[in-house]
Amino acid sequence: MALSLAVSPCPNDTFVFHALIHGLVDGAPEIDLTFADVDVTNTAAERGEFDLVKVSYAALPWLLDKYELLHCGGALGRGCGPLVLTREPRADLTGATVAVPGDRTTAYLLMRLWSEGKPPAKIEVVPFHQIMPGVADGTYDAGLVIHEARFTYQRYGLTALADLGEWWEADTGLPIPLGAILARKGTVDPAQATEWIRESLRKGWLDTAASQEFILANAQEMEPAVVKQHIELYVNEFTLELGKDGLAAADALLGRAAAAGLTPAVPSLIC
Repeated sequence: MALSLAVSPCPNDTFVFHALIHGLVDGAPEIDLTFADVDVTNTAAERGEFDLVKVSYAALPWLLDKYELLHCGGALGRGCGPLVLTREPRADLTGATVAVPGDRTTAYLLMRLWSEGKPPAKIEVVPFHQIMPGVADGTYDAGLVIHEARFTYQRYGLTALADLGEWWEADTGLPIPLGAILARKGTVDPAQATEWIRESLRKGWLDTAASQEFILANAQEMEPAVVKQHIELYVNEFTLELGKDGLAAADALLGRAAAAGLTPAVPSLIC
């Protein structure tokens, strides 16, 4: 029976899951793949729609009753945080209309924590590919962006008001937890799924050329050089194993969010 998997078409996800999706991991089941932006998977996971799913760490408080966090396959690291972009110089987001990629994304949660005391006037959830053009043409005063936008925002004449990853790392000393892989309880054995994903990642690292056609075909018109930067930044040691620093980072994010009244409280993820 096929296992349903939902991830983004971003290069880090297609790199990590290429071997698993294409039946190259011994003992793994057939995969029924769905590509979707993380704002979509956050909502779909709340309905329990997928067996394995990539979601935002910020969405975990609404999902851990149905899913278990896997300690591999996700996006977490240093120097890879979301950016708050503007066209015109400004000191903060007071009074601003801000375009964000989703209301339960880690990026938005970080922005809310960072801008506490000087919040924007209005938030609009906008498809990711519309954010930078919308800020550039004045539709929005600021935009919250993730992933490959780190490498391309200057092309739109935009400047970074804040690097939320730098802010988070300076404040906590921890890496930034962005995307998590979850396994649906009662459907997927977490230990087995972890080994499938780790083996898929190992195969990707061992033969980087094998996945290139698949990655580029789904990279939403990203240039090969940007794709390479994207993978090098977001596929790292934490993708293979969260470890104590990764789990501490997730705990810190969710603990701060709950303390600020932004999300429900959850038990510690550190066993």
